[in-house]
Amino acid sequence: MPETLGGGVDLDDAAALERADPSGMLRAVASSAAQVREAGVLAAEAGVPRLAEEGRPRAVVVCGMGGSGIAGDVLAGVTGLGCPVPVLTHRGHGLPAWVGAADLVIAVSCSGRTEETLSALSEAVRRGCRLLVVGATDSPLLELAVHGRAVFVPVPQGRQPRASLWALSVPLVVAATSLGLLSDDGLEETADVLERVATACRADADTLVNPAKSLALELDGVLPVVWGTSPLTGTAAYRFACQLNENAGAPATWGGLPEAGHNQIVVLDGPWAGGAETDVFRDRVDEPERQGLRLLLLRDGEELPAVARRAQACADLAEGRGVRVSALTTEGRSPLARLASLVGLTDFATVYLALLQGTDPTPVAAITELKRRIDA
Repeated sequence: MPETLGGGVDLDDAAALERADPSGMLRAVASSAAQVREAGVLAAEAGVPRLAEEGRPRAVVVCGMGGSGIAGDVLAGVTGLGCPVPVLTHRGHGLPAWVGAADLVIAVSCSGRTEETLSALSEAVRRGCRLLVVGATDSPLLELAVHGRAVFVPVPQGRQPRASLWALSVPLVVAATSLGLLSDDGLEETADVLERVATACRADADTLVNPAKSLALELDGVLPVVWGTSPLTGTAAYRFACQLNENAGAPATWGGLPEAGHNQIVVLDGPWAGGAETDVFRDRVDEPERQGLRLLLLRDGEELPAVARRAQACADLAEGRGVRVSALTTEGRSPLARLASLVGLTDFATVYLALLQGTDPTPVAAITELKRRIDA
């Protein structure tokens, strides 16, 4: 169970928010722009652009788990359908049998000690793959990277992996740009977008003008169904659901259109549909818990027209069945900036939801206990 704080916090009380967030998850989220710029410098200093000297790889395989593994999804999302080579995120031990010396394997582990990632990297070294490694120094990950003559990018420590998304992902984006998989890394635009999000979502901004606090209120007591409308916003949907799980201890389901319109949409006819609260500013004292779905559509300004029509039809269908719908749309020009505009907002919202519900957003007791049981 997430660590509870004995009652929720008034989201408009900045001092109470700080007290309820002893490990500083809000500050970590607010550091996202600085992370982007720092990671760009670290990637350049580590020699990531040198990967292009051997030409374009046959495929890119990103190995990682949890908050580190999503770096692979970020890479796949920003390179998109126009990427000239496959980009695969591998979550697990070992490697697919087809991966070999013609492929670039990227191992990402914030701690440098993730069992599955170390297994995958060890196999990549054995097969003679081209290697990029991102993670902690003074770790088994670095030792394997040195053995495999990998390009190694260090990740500053002190944050949870899920609060280090940009530190873990930016080196991959820099690599993709160097290899010609992206025309522009968009790092400075991304940092600017994240700075604007942090300003709008800061703790001392009132709920009426703070989009993250307003979104947290919309999510309180409902079961979120999060759908993206492009490969890019599909990645944002997955990230959003995972952040709801880890920051707020809240269940969530995610998917992407058009696929979700062929299966997940049937939940609108199920027992969870309807029942969502309509007044997000109601008095919550001594009220029973509410249940019901809320559909969140993460829209991309560059989504296909056919998908846009499907998204609108899904929204109409949901509202006709008593399921409230929220729509968030990307901002920015480059793929990374567009992704960041959604991830920045939803990261803040999940932390505010945790604090609203009386949960410390940083501890992950269940993950820690699972690792202890495995190691026992």
